[in-house]
Amino acid sequence: MSNEKASPNEVAVIKTSYGEMTVSFWPDVAPKTVENFKKLAREGFYDGTAFHRIIKGFMVQGGCPNTREGETGMPGTGGPGWKVKAEFNEKSHVRGVISMARSAHPDSAGSQFFICDGDAKFLDRQYTAFGELTAGDDVLKQLANVPTKSGGGGEKSTPIERVGVESIKIVAA
Repeated sequence: MSNEKASPNEVAVIKTSYGEMTVSFWPDVAPKTVENFKKLAREGFYDGTAFHRIIKGFMVQGGCPNTREGETGMPGTGGPGWKVKAEFNEKSHVRGVISMARSAHPDSAGSQFFICDGDAKFLDRQYTAFGELTAGDDVLKQLANVPTKSGGGGEKSTPIERVGVESIKIVAA
């Protein structure tokens, strides 16, 4: 696309309470999703949030503004106030892939994302994969191993301790 605002040679550095992970983007298959994620990161939207859903061997999920300290909304239900049209593509949901979380409606992604902790190919072409980890696999492993308890939906995926996202910065690769 000739109207891309940012250099494709940018990565996201996700600083967590367990260390840093670096994500490279796939603007060729998910340009609007990559643009949205970078915009939110640059505005500091993700800073101070937390990974609110962890399922070892599947994924770790974050990006909900309701996970900031002092927020009262239910974790997993917040967003930036807009939705991004799905950009389903042929990239496979394997360990280290970052993808957009959404509700049942395909075009309902906003800010929440997940990083696959294992192969989740059953999500292929149903969720927008938009990048992959290039560094920090050890951090992903630690995040996935955080003990969890049952949450609102009955699924044992709510971290027992806060797993903070201190910041997400967009930097030159």
